[in-house]
Amino acid sequence: MRERGRLAGQVEGVQKLERDVADTLELIELAEAEGDEPTIKAALADLEGYAAEAKRHEIESLLSGEADPNDAYLEVNAGAGGTEAQDWAQMLLRMYMRWAERRGYKVTLTEQSEGEQAGIKSATIQVSGPNAFGWLKTETGVHRLVRISPFDAAARRQTSFASVYVYPVIDDKIEIEVNPADLKTDTFRASGAGGQHVNKTESGVRFTHIPTGIVAASTQDRSQHRNRAIAMEMLKARLYELELRKREAISDAVEAGKTDIGWGHQIRSYVLQPYQMVKDLRTSVEKGNPDAVLDGDLDEFMAAALAQRVGATRSEASAAAR
Repeated sequence: MRERGRLAGQVEGVQKLERDVADTLELIELAEAEGDEPTIKAALADLEGYAAEAKRHEIESLLSGEADPNDAYLEVNAGAGGTEAQDWAQMLLRMYMRWAERRGYKVTLTEQSEGEQAGIKSATIQVSGPNAFGWLKTETGVHRLVRISPFDAAARRQTSFASVYVYPVIDDKIEIEVNPADLKTDTFRASGAGGQHVNKTESGVRFTHIPTGIVAASTQDRSQHRNRAIAMEMLKARLYELELRKREAISDAVEAGKTDIGWGHQIRSYVLQPYQMVKDLRTSVEKGNPDAVLDGDLDEFMAAALAQRVGATRSEASAAAR
């Protein structure tokens, strides 16, 4: 039923786009007959917007993975470098939250560990909306920032790293079994804002899955019982995503990249000084307006990475068939 609703929504979106394009073309014809240049100019701008929307529908048609329609967890971790990296991690977190808001997705902060002076050491958000995981899954990797440090009195240029890891929220119908003997459980006091109760009681819960090393934590709720349930949901989602990657034959370099947040593992560079550019190192997509990107303008990068990924999968399937 959910899949049928998703496909029906895609068809309706394409049909509406077709109607909008036809209406706009008709408007241009009428405006040309009357010599109405302002209307023609506005209608042409609308057509450019429709072209971008058509491209988005094309990419969404490629979201055929088993978990692509699901909501997503997105985890950000600061790399080595103290305050610089922690500030960068917070910038990345804000970027994804802004991207989600632009698409009308709901964002819930699940866990956050504050930096000593500024920024965050780590944070996890849940992004809820159609195809949230499908869009975000290619954002997993290391992100590199080059800028003049706002924390350096000498105003020297600094390079900072932070990692992003995305995994799907699993459906209730998907059963993931976790052996209690494989778990290490820790409780801790939540840090940062959240009220006196949150900071005075050990309401935070952290699970470590010993066989895989996967860690899931929650400080979202005042109740330790509720945080235990949320952390378990996250752990099961991580284990499910791990199984998906095995089934889809995706390289375990993703996990290797998480353990070494630095040179050689980055997927995207954000350069603010000495020039301004954001470049995806996998697809070579570049944008000369980092401020817009950091404010959530990520669709072009995501679309290119999705197209590349689907293209590679189809090539492998063709080769196997031969």
